Amino acid sequence: MASGDFNHSRPQRKRRKMQRVTMTDVANTADVSPSTVSLYLRKPSAVSERIAIRVRRAIDDLGYVPNYVAGGLAAAGSRVVSVIVPSLRNAFFSETVSELERLLARGGLQTLVGHSEYSLDQEEALVRAALSWAPAAVVLTGCRHNDATRKLLIRSQTPVVEMWELGGDPIDQAVGFSHEQVGRHIAQRFIDQGYESAAFLGARLDEDFRAAQRSQGFLAEMEAAGVPARLIENNAPASTSNGVRLFEELCMAPVRAVACSNDMIALGVLFEAQRRGLSIPTQLALAGFGDLDFAAQMVPPLTTVRPSADKIARKVAECILSRDVSGDDESRPVEHDTGFTLVPRASG
Repeated sequence: MASGDFNHSRPQRKRRKMQRVTMTDVANTADVSPSTVSLYLRKPSAVSERIAIRVRRAIDDLGYVPNYVAGGLAAAGSRVVSVIVPSLRNAFFSETVSELERLLARGGLQTLVGHSEYSLDQEEALVRAALSWAPAAVVLTGCRHNDATRKLLIRSQTPVVEMWELGGDPIDQAVGFSHEQVGRHIAQRFIDQGYESAAFLGARLDEDFRAAQRSQGFLAEMEAAGVPARLIENNAPASTSNGVRLFEELCMAPVRAVACSNDMIALGVLFEAQRRGLSIPTQLALAGFGDLDFAAQMVPPLTTVRPSADKIARKVAECILSRDVSGDDESRPVEHDTGFTLVPRASG
């Protein structure tokens, strides 16, 4: 039998139209007022545990799903937080997002996550989409955005938290640390070890502004100490294979110590150096950034910088849940420094 004949021979089922469950239905089932249900949906902690149990049970039994947009954007504004990061493939950002989602959920807030792939134009598009939901807050990565994005956020008066960076021009509140100081700390480590020449290997520094700041701090500290240092970069993603490519370019004019824009680059450098028979750190000192899971397991273990991804997530959540973010054009931006830790290991 042909497939067309088979399809036509199947009995046609009438789709029964289901009546939408309303907030009033939930209120009647829980024996509370609709305003109590609304309060529970907006701020669960404001309702007594006894009432909350009845409302939750009614919601579960009826299969109620709040329609925030149709019900008024103010409701959406109290429940949704937009989080925009450069990349979810980056372990730093994925860890922060995961912890932030968990912490916000405790306060009855849901997250909408987007990634810009380090594009300011894509970030603008994501912000426009997020603001259409009248979010409770917008969380961005870094303090550098295009003019349109800044204007959109300022005019909307939406609370904004910019994370993973300090030292820029925050719109409202910023949570993070100075990446320039990270670069300076790594440079000082090399200087203290007596290395007479150095290089910074970086990927996509024209787009990854935080890595660019680390390179600038590194080179400035080296220059101040009178240690020759140079920058080697390309536009490929930060990966182990790109670390190999950057190391190949470095070999045209070898140096004694190398700082990498992140641990993935450093891992590629280590692989290629060992393949060429170079001893680390005897012949080449090496440092990364991120303190990813593998850094301590490398042979030798990698000297790196550990950012406080979990601390950043906690502070961002605190800013939002405590309504510490002002959303007021006339308020002074506030910066929260979460710091970082230089982790000296055997690689340099």
